[in-house]
Amino acid sequence: MKIRVLVPIADGSEEIESVTVVDILRRAGVDVFVSAVTSSNTREITASRGVKIVADDVISNSIDKMWDAIVLPGGIDGAKHLAESKILDKILIKHISEKKVIAAICASPCTVLGDKGFLTNRIATCHPHFHSSLKCRELDAESRVVVDDHYITSQGPGTAIDFALEIVEMLCGVVKREEVASPLVLTTSTTSYY
Repeated sequence: MKIRVLVPIADGSEEIESVTVVDILRRAGVDVFVSAVTSSNTREITASRGVKIVADDVISNSIDKMWDAIVLPGGIDGAKHLAESKILDKILIKHISEKKVIAAICASPCTVLGDKGFLTNRIATCHPHFHSSLKCRELDAESRVVVDDHYITSQGPGTAIDFALEIVEMLCGVVKREEVASPLVLTTSTTSYY
């Protein structure tokens, strides 16, 4: 059976974090479902830098489905909107009770998970802006990505590829992670001729 992942997005979601996760997971052959969390119940959102993204469906149509993972992109306003969704809360509570993968990046570890007590017994990270307010057992401020049991947290747009690859590894194994990572040319090296 194919691995299924829910990626909820809202107005103000961070573009890099949202699209990078979807892209990397789809490269791994994962069935990714992007769900809009909007008050108008529309599929289109305006991300944090003004990019329009059209989701596959709206969050209300995701409540009775089974997911292998839920991935929460950040963005200050996006995370706030995700945190305000009662439907997403119900999905998260059910998912957490089944000990399925929960991944959150940037503001979402703090706003969507920590503020609701979902990280009380976890080591986690988030965007440095939120370090002092992250409610978790222990903050790991140094690591780009932190894995604690079935929770994966990460710091921000610059860590989005590492974050997505960690999700791939947890869901599909290290071999699939390496398969996906190899063609991405991840080493950073700049040569200047001037």
